[in-house]
Amino acid sequence: MAKEIGKFNCTFENCLTDADGSLVLSLRVAKDEAYPAKQAAATIRTGLANGKERLTVAVEWYKEKRSLNANAYFHVLVDKIAEAMQLGADEAKVQMVLEYGTIATEGGDVVIAALPKSADIAKYHKYAKWIADFTAKNGKPYSQYVLYKHTHTLDKTEMKRLIDGVVYEAKELGIETRTPEELANLIATWEAQP
Repeated sequence: MAKEIGKFNCTFENCLTDADGSLVLSLRVAKDEAYPAKQAAATIRTGLANGKERLTVAVEWYKEKRSLNANAYFHVLVDKIAEAMQLGADEAKVQMVLEYGTIATEGGDVVIAALPKSADIAKYHKYAKWIADFTAKNGKPYSQYVLYKHTHTLDKTEMKRLIDGVVYEAKELGIETRTPEELANLIATWEAQP
C-alpha cells in the first residue's frame, strides 16, 4: 500500500484536454486550507527531483466534520462511567458494547467465532461474548463467542440503542448526561463509517 503524501480539502476548478488527449485537472484550495496542500506539493516536488514520475490520486466528496458526534459522546460517557466504576476505559467500553451494542451478522446470520479454549478472543475481536465451550472431533476444547459490531459501524437505530443504554448506566451512577433533545440531535446526524 502506497504511503499517503497528503490530504486536503478543495473544490474542482476545471478539466481540460491536452492536444494528445491527456487530461489536465485543476483544483482550488481555499486560503485557510492551503497549508496541507502546500505540504503535499512540496513532497511531490521532492519525489519528482528523486526520479519519481507518477502519482495515485483518490478523490472523495467532502464531508463536514462534527465536533461531537454520537460516537464521540458515547466515548465521553464511557470514560466517565469507567472512572466512576474504577475500571479501565477499554474495559468499560467493552462492557457497554456487550450490554447495549448490536450483534454482528453476515447475510442475516449471527457471526460466531470458535477458538481453542486457551486462546484470548480479545486478540482477534474486541467485542465478543462467550456463549459456550465444546470439544471438537479431534478431542481439543474450544470456546464459542458471538461477535458484536464496532461502534463506528452502527446505523442510527443501533447507535440510539447503544447511547440510550450508556445514558441509563451514566444516570444510575449520578453522571450528568445531555438532554433528550440533544441526544436526538446527535443521533439524527449519525452516519455509520466503514
